[in-house]
Amino acid sequence: MLRSVPLRPEEREPADEARLLRTLNAFAVDLITIPSVEDLFWYVAQNVVGKLNFVDCVIYRADEGQTELTQVAAWGEKNPFGRSIISPLVIPFGRGITGTVAMTGKAIIVEDLLKDQNYIPDTQPARSEICVPLTFRGRVVGVIDSEHPDRDAFGEAELGVLNTVAAMTSAKLELLAETERSHQRYKDLVVSHAQLTQETSNRKALEIKLFEARKLEAIGRLTGRFAHEFNNLLTVISGNLELLEDQGASAETQDIMADVKSAAARGAQLIRDMLVFAQRTRLGPEKLDLNAQLCAFQAACHTRADVDLHLADALWPVHIDRTALETAMVNLIRNARDAMPEGGTVRITTESLVHTGARNLALSTELAPGCYVRLGVTDHGVGIPESRLHQIFDPFYTTKAVGAGTGLGLSMVLGFVQQSGGAVGVTSEVGKGTTIHLYLPLPEGIGNDLLTSNR
Repeated sequence: MLRSVPLRPEEREPADEARLLRTLNAFAVDLITIPSVEDLFWYVAQNVVGKLNFVDCVIYRADEGQTELTQVAAWGEKNPFGRSIISPLVIPFGRGITGTVAMTGKAIIVEDLLKDQNYIPDTQPARSEICVPLTFRGRVVGVIDSEHPDRDAFGEAELGVLNTVAAMTSAKLELLAETERSHQRYKDLVVSHAQLTQETSNRKALEIKLFEARKLEAIGRLTGRFAHEFNNLLTVISGNLELLEDQGASAETQDIMADVKSAAARGAQLIRDMLVFAQRTRLGPEKLDLNAQLCAFQAACHTRADVDLHLADALWPVHIDRTALETAMVNLIRNARDAMPEGGTVRITTESLVHTGARNLALSTELAPGCYVRLGVTDHGVGIPESRLHQIFDPFYTTKAVGAGTGLGLSMVLGFVQQSGGAVGVTSEVGKGTTIHLYLPLPEGIGNDLLTSNR
């Protein structure tokens, strides 16, 4: 049987050797399942050193700076609280026996503590002590310490046992560290993958926006050149019609000329609409009270679609062309009505907002940070499929029947707003309706003052 005092090699019996082997073998098996450093230290103190019949065991852990040891686990009469340590002891590197072991990385056996000047007396003084380092990648990460009330309690046999335990503990520490590194690498990979996915999505979204912007720009340039040439042709037609009218004509000829003149007028209007989209028109922006302008529209809309105004109080003034605004509102309300063939209410809203650039807005173009007034026109009609949203501003694109529209209404709205320094946003859901938002600029001085006051 083992005694409270560890046995010398010459005193060790076969039963003692068997218990030692069983304990170390069990430790080797259990090492695989120990999940954390804390669990490891407590297991070593209570289930390994404790079962080897040492009187007590204290395990210290070194800090990252290699300056001090902190008590993290213990077994014996000095720690009757299970897996909790009341006021853990902290020992600087180089101080006392444990601090010396931590500093030098070499094990120490003290046969008589009363003769050792490095001994730090405890509440229950001991007579002998053994202390071995825990090393990990050439660094001392802790120490295993045991004391005994009798002198000469420890020898080479106990040193060999504790060195074996320390080596196994250090190996497990390295495995736990590698597991943590692997887990961290996995988390870093997950984060990197998420970032890459987000960057890929952002890049695709930017490429789509850039393609749409370039497409609209190309269409605008082509439209502007075409409108100029076509307008020259219409001028010739209109001039000759006036000459024929001056020369007199029969009633039948006059009817034909009236049809031609009406067609020429429609063509001229079409050219003007195309120039608005191409941003080639001359705008005369002025300071306007948008709410007042919208109230006038509500009074004029006496059709199967009612107009419901929800106007913000103390709305900021806008800086836009009055005539272009009226034309844009006519087109937006007409489109809203057409989207509700059974009739319904067109909802018009206004609000003042500060755009910081961080808002996730689905806009026709990039909107510079600043102060804007947002005008919204909402219908509760058939909605627009997502696959067609990117086409609705293309000139001559329309979902209406042939002859029911030119397809320039939204193109004109886009051209007017962008030429004014704003942007257009569209949200739609099939079967529920569509909302078109116009972001309208403020007079320059007012916008700067409001932006400053909101910071």
